[in-house]
Amino acid sequence: MPLIDQILDPEQPPIIVAELSGNHGQNLDTAKRIIAAAANAGADAVKLQTYTPDSITLDSDRPEFIVQGGLWHGRRLHDLYREACTPYHWHAPLASYARKLGIEIFSTPFDESAVEFLEKTIHPELHKISSFELTHLPLLKRVAQTGKPVVLSTGMASAEEIDEAVSTLRNNGSGEIILLKCVSAYPSEPEGFNLRSMQTLAQRFNCQSGLSDHTLSNEVAIASVALGARLIEKHVTDSRAAGAIDSAFSLEPPELAALVTQSRRAHAALGSAEIAGSQQDAKQTHFRRSIYASQDIEAGEVFTTENLRIVRPSLGLGPKHWEEILGTTAKRNLAAGTPLSKQDL
Repeated sequence: MPLIDQILDPEQPPIIVAELSGNHGQNLDTAKRIIAAAANAGADAVKLQTYTPDSITLDSDRPEFIVQGGLWHGRRLHDLYREACTPYHWHAPLASYARKLGIEIFSTPFDESAVEFLEKTIHPELHKISSFELTHLPLLKRVAQTGKPVVLSTGMASAEEIDEAVSTLRNNGSGEIILLKCVSAYPSEPEGFNLRSMQTLAQRFNCQSGLSDHTLSNEVAIASVALGARLIEKHVTDSRAAGAIDSAFSLEPPELAALVTQSRRAHAALGSAEIAGSQQDAKQTHFRRSIYASQDIEAGEVFTTENLRIVRPSLGLGPKHWEEILGTTAKRNLAAGTPLSKQDL
């Protein structure tokens, strides 16, 4: 099933996207190991990032080009992106490798030339826009012109900025839009996620919503399923101990497998909005109460609280008949332990 069809079908569980990012450590074999691990864990897709250091920043030592705080404090942006980028000549072999394993692949382009490159090399089903690029309207315009679905992380964007981004995409021919709730901090904390705003995004912009999650566990992601997430994205590594650039806030393979299983179970639990018991409940009605003879009762004897009781199981008349039965007489002899029926009244 194409990714977008699964995203749009509420009967299907949300798709799980494994973000490779810079966790390959500039080693192609490591990149392939992570993709294989994602496929084995049951993820639906793996995502790359497509840029060069020069396409995303300047090679400058000025203070504003030095990271302040967080995991990468003191690093030059240009150096950071040189370490994290996925070489362009890897894209085609990684796409081929992923698809042979049965897992789809797409990417986040960071400039217009990257969109052209992706369209010619890996032919993705859809494109992703980073939260930091949401205001990069020329990029959004070019992505929209592919006519493909677009996954857009919202991060720190205001409602007005999201509106402008969505309008740019739609006015330039994009396919379906999926807006992701995201906290653009690495790692991020559950507090302040405001997951309920996912529903607001979906309603306000008439689209599907999902989650780009940089927390260190799966709780936020699982909670998002109950609020309608149709796509969940998590960074993935083969080993946090390897110390790759994004590994500190990435899932290891067993954790990714747990996310796949837990998100599917959470989705299965959603069911419908109908007020009714489940098929499982139907098997347990035996444990409801009903009216039974608690003593031997002779025909013509008056029913009282001494010779009748409301007990489990539920083979007799229901408790709602209790008051109308008391004071009436038995039509036949009833042994203690007999469920009361209408024929006994």
